[in-house]
Amino acid sequence: MGRLDGKITIVTGATSGIGRRTAEIFVKEGAKVLATGRREELGRTLEASLGKDNCLFLRTDATQEADVKAMFAACLSKWGRLDCLFNNAGGPAPVGGIETVPVEGFDAAMATLVRSVMLGIKHAAPIMMKQGSGSIINNGSIAGRRAGYSTSIIYGAAKAAVNHLTVCTAMQLGEKNVRVNSISPGGIATGIFAKALGVAPDKADGYAEAAKKMMATMQPIPRAGITDDIANAAVFLASDDSSFINGHDLVVDGGVVGGRLWTPHQEGVKAMRRAYGVDEV
Repeated sequence: MGRLDGKITIVTGATSGIGRRTAEIFVKEGAKVLATGRREELGRTLEASLGKDNCLFLRTDATQEADVKAMFAACLSKWGRLDCLFNNAGGPAPVGGIETVPVEGFDAAMATLVRSVMLGIKHAAPIMMKQGSGSIINNGSIAGRRAGYSTSIIYGAAKAAVNHLTVCTAMQLGEKNVRVNSISPGGIATGIFAKALGVAPDKADGYAEAAKKMMATMQPIPRAGITDDIANAAVFLASDDSSFINGHDLVVDGGVVGGRLWTPHQEGVKAMRRAYGVDEV
């Protein structure tokens, strides 16, 4: 028996990375998934691998309200209800100092990272409120909690907006037994880092494996985060196991935002002792 048996779910940004893996694990746990994204060829391969009875792909631009409306209409037409929405669609944002940020790049990033989440919540809310149940999960980031955890300050600001929008809507929708939570990933080895540095989207996913070695030393847990880490967190928030969790940001980062890493800090203490001529304890 799966943890999501009978659940009807939508996963946006499901053509690669976290979204694709979440769709796969949702199906494994017994859910039906409407998977959406802009890259149709990749979406069709996901649909084929999971089977149309379990996963239906719909090409969707999550920044466009007409597309989002069509997404919910397709879900209701196919399965008649909606138990979980994972607002996962996203992408990179302009890099560099604030004085270099192009306005059009800022607006595009805010549309991709924030407007898409707002539209998802906006159109999921009436469905779930009418049902008297539902779980909305928004993909945040530790970059929205602490400065310096993204190559882009605009990305960090956008994810902070997502995290707070989550809490604000949770306070409203919770009264109708609809939960709204977010997941804030740390360093997860996907193609988004390559995209942020200018690699073409159709090639970026190929760099995910190379990113693992670099990310393995970022946090106390001595490995890079992987898409399963976020997908499994989404399973928990989508399931009835989390029925009393609302307005929460679930950080999945191996401990990186907890503070300074222990061993480098202790090495620094030793260096200071040597500088002061103090014996080791």
